[in-house]
Amino acid sequence: MVTRIVVIGMGYVGIPIAALLADVDGFDVTGLQRRSKRSGWKIEKLNAGESPFEINEPGLGELLSRIVKKGTFRVTDDKEVLRTTDTILVDVQTPTDKSHVPQYESLREVSADIGERMKKGAMVIVESTVAPGTTENLVKPILEHESGYKCGSDFDLVFSYERVMPGKLIENIVNLPRVVGGMTPKAAERAREMYSKIVKAPLRTTTALTAELAKTVENAYRDVNIAFANEMALVCESLGVDVYEVRALVNELDSRHMHIPGAGVGGHCLPKDTWLLRYGVREYGSTRVEPEFISLARRINNHMPIHMAELVENALETRGRQIRESIVTILGAAYLEDSDDTRNTPAATLLSALTKKGATVRLHDPYVRDWEFSKHEIMRDLVEAATGSDCLVLVTKHRMYSTLDLDLLKKVMRTPSIVDGRNALDRKVIEEMGFEYRCIGKGGIRPNKR
Repeated sequence: MVTRIVVIGMGYVGIPIAALLADVDGFDVTGLQRRSKRSGWKIEKLNAGESPFEINEPGLGELLSRIVKKGTFRVTDDKEVLRTTDTILVDVQTPTDKSHVPQYESLREVSADIGERMKKGAMVIVESTVAPGTTENLVKPILEHESGYKCGSDFDLVFSYERVMPGKLIENIVNLPRVVGGMTPKAAERAREMYSKIVKAPLRTTTALTAELAKTVENAYRDVNIAFANEMALVCESLGVDVYEVRALVNELDSRHMHIPGAGVGGHCLPKDTWLLRYGVREYGSTRVEPEFISLARRINNHMPIHMAELVENALETRGRQIRESIVTILGAAYLEDSDDTRNTPAATLLSALTKKGATVRLHDPYVRDWEFSKHEIMRDLVEAATGSDCLVLVTKHRMYSTLDLDLLKKVMRTPSIVDGRNALDRKVIEEMGFEYRCIGKGGIRPNKR
């Protein structure tokens, strides 16, 4: 018997999970993707058995080619495929707005689409990260209302979160432990059985609420630790100390693990999951709890690109230039090194901060071909991007930036200055070559004595 699966949302989560499931004997998988000017090309590419990602994703291209040839995977924009589906995975984005309130338009719409069309006995799995309580209080009522079915008896509902990251999409799904939270124990066990076909690591079953909480707590924990490192970087700058030396000394103890500071925190998860956690306890908690600690961490991490702009301004002033008369080149539009993922990239905040200060801003990235700030061209030629520039600002630690031709860059730049947001460059070498140098966590924004 063939199990028919639909995965809604062909992104960084939906594509690899759909591909892995389609490679299992007895599974037939359809990706459901809304067709738009920005996503239409993705449908065609996937149906041709090709990866839509600009960077190399180990194993994904070969997997897609194999399952398309085998006939167990295809992508469509036709919602009617939901009518004959046994299992439906939901992998749509769940962003937060400027007030940190989750925007569930896509999740609501998809839940309604499923409810209108799902057959009795189907299993729905929410993989999108949501605020704790969302599966029970938002998804379940919509499914029940639109279908006329009862959760637990007529259909199963599960929340099971992913731990993917660009460059390790297949590896992380297959080799990292997975939490499977069901609205009923039967639903959790049914989903666990499906995931066991592709996950080699332990599978833990629990309630949907516990799983939702585990996902947001996991990312809030990471966010808080990064915020501590970032705040210590600012402290070290102020005191004229190298935070990376301090970090190395602290981490000599096995019981210590100070994180690495940097230009900002990006990606789909960390910038919003803390707010989802806060929203969940505010919206569905039985008592009033205000998680102040994690909110503070978010504010610290959000400030780091702003601080980068301050370092740029200081470096330029040391060389006798006003920022409003300067050309600044941002190195890296992606949030993660050697990826093309621009979701919540700190480069966007930095671009905005520099523009507000009056700078003319250029963007360079070897992988990114498009992003939400489409009016700013993504330049691919580094020398062209640096020509006439007054400051290079390294935001993303792409591999190519660790081997910059400093001699050539100095010749083509108008003002030789570099701000390093990832500790990717050798300060001594750069300053000996005559560049003005600033780095997160190194020596503060006070002008160098000359």
